[in-house]
Amino acid sequence: MNERVILPYGSWPSPVTAADSAQGTVRLGFPSVAAGEIWWEETRPDEGGRTTVMHLAPDGTVTDLLPAPWNARTRVHEYGGRSYLPVPRRDDKALTRWGIVFANFSDQRLYLLEKGSREPRPLTPEPASPGALRYADPVLAPDRKHLICVQESHDGAAVTRSIVSIPLSGRASHTPSAVRTLVTGADFFASPVPSPDGTKLAWISWDSPRMPWTGTQLRVAALPGSGPVTASRVLRGGIKESVLHPRWRDDDTLYFVSDWSGWWNLYETRVQGQALALYPDEAEFTPPPWQLGTTPYCVLDNGRIVTLRGHADLTVSAYDPATADLTPLTTPYTTWQDLASDGTTVVGVASSPTEPTSLVRLNPDTGATTVLRRPLDTPPTVDYLPRPEATTLSGRYGTTVHANVYPPTNPAIEDEGPAPYVVWVHGGPTGAATAAFDLHKAYFTSRGIGIIDVNYGGSTGYGRSYRERLNGQWGVVDVEDAIAAAQALVDKGLADPTRLAIRGGSAGGLTTLLALTHGVFACGVSYYGVTDLLRLAQETHDFESRYLDTIIGALPGYTSTYRERSPINRAAEITSPVLLLQGTEDPVVPVSQARELAAVLRDRKIPHALVEFEGESHGFRRTDTVTTALEKELAFYCKVFFGFTPPGVPPIELVTPEGDS
Repeated sequence: MNERVILPYGSWPSPVTAADSAQGTVRLGFPSVAAGEIWWEETRPDEGGRTTVMHLAPDGTVTDLLPAPWNARTRVHEYGGRSYLPVPRRDDKALTRWGIVFANFSDQRLYLLEKGSREPRPLTPEPASPGALRYADPVLAPDRKHLICVQESHDGAAVTRSIVSIPLSGRASHTPSAVRTLVTGADFFASPVPSPDGTKLAWISWDSPRMPWTGTQLRVAALPGSGPVTASRVLRGGIKESVLHPRWRDDDTLYFVSDWSGWWNLYETRVQGQALALYPDEAEFTPPPWQLGTTPYCVLDNGRIVTLRGHADLTVSAYDPATADLTPLTTPYTTWQDLASDGTTVVGVASSPTEPTSLVRLNPDTGATTVLRRPLDTPPTVDYLPRPEATTLSGRYGTTVHANVYPPTNPAIEDEGPAPYVVWVHGGPTGAATAAFDLHKAYFTSRGIGIIDVNYGGSTGYGRSYRERLNGQWGVVDVEDAIAAAQALVDKGLADPTRLAIRGGSAGGLTTLLALTHGVFACGVSYYGVTDLLRLAQETHDFESRYLDTIIGALPGYTSTYRERSPINRAAEITSPVLLLQGTEDPVVPVSQARELAAVLRDRKIPHALVEFEGESHGFRRTDTVTTALEKELAFYCKVFFGFTPPGVPPIELVTPEGDS
């Protein structure tokens, strides 16, 4: 047996490299199942973040359907979502051959790729400018000759959305009038679903300033053979109820998810009748609806429902409508993201702290799983992976704060005394930190830097009232909870109070920068973080253009509050070093925000570094970007905490009060 040694924190030797962590960010999502065939989206950082559609045949053959430069990624709402759909095609022998329809990233047009072909053909018209017409959340129309999906139109500064029908023949590619508008009249749409008999269409809609987790409506209307729908009716929802994910049980009954009770639970309703809660529970049955096309439950041919359920981390359960029993399924996976089924076969995307995110087949009777796709073939030895310790701690005024603690973890090193810790702040801010497999975390913890990942007030997974703690309080409650998490580690003797850091991305970047004004943290790292709230309200994309009305206040009445909570106006209170990591093509937080903050830090003589990544958007997707960002972050911590550059990592240059590095 090898003796464990004592080495300085930050310098522990680890097999988990930044490049490994970047490769581990291959993303699987949006599975589909039909007639025993399986498809999914696969985003590859080593191909510049390109997303392809993969196919698994019944004989086990795996095929990459889209060669470069095709990129299956929709920009609806900028955050996108499901960008493809398998569609049945008949060959000369009347056998079903499955093709796929997908949204191509560069021009946002829909294309059809027939089975056996390598050259997709367009289905939608060429827009006046690239990306001016976008499509997402596709479903097959009852006639199996058309798609029904959400369309987003950009005409100068104006953005409008509708639900449209598009012929699979390709006629609309040269005759724009062949795109038939079905539903208009709301700012946002999601989840269009035709009834099994093809006579009705259900969908979700909402209007600004509400977000989909704030208030939506479930609507239904007769689906005509031509022209738009008429006389739609609201089945459920309103300004204080978030209704999501409708699915038809039969021609007259819909399942859906609603937080009417305070939690996102499963319901059913008849087209003419009252809604019924299927399983009232203080748990969530869906993740937050940031992307279109997520499927948190599926209905089997025998009537049972396989559903996600939990808090920040969702697991799988089986619900039997005949008995109203919900049975948790025991699997090796603790974090499930999405489900799909053709009525018999169930697949999902799942992971655990030690199991990489994988596409798996699920037996809904036993919980047995079979790995179908595991993008990380050789994950690090589990001894180097941190095991999250779920904890609740007391925030300001005795409020409960949820968090996962990841202690420094390395089998060759003896951990001695309080360790340096970094508070991680998730984005959103209406989001959640899960305990899913994450090599980014292992990159730091295996080198002796601990992490506490905080689900501050406003996070999803803990009911509507917990989400609403952030209403009017963004930049206050999240900062208080992040500081409380750090202090809790210090009070327990786990963290060194002189070596605390904080890091966050996007909305988490704003929390990070504001937290640095409180004198608790020795340094902070902002990944494409918000710095100027007034500019964010003016410049950000349409989906989030009124988001701040709820979590800060409506303009112009709250202008002074926006200024007060903007890090750019609080830079004089920041005395700790700052690392800013930013993409140059970010439509959510423009690069100008990071540059302006860096200029103020320079004037205030605060040690800092601004690292820009050419061509990157909101959320880094390329292998070289992710690798460089992680190495810069590690070098930054070690420079600030210990005054050295960690082995095997390029040194970081900071702009310092003396003008050197």
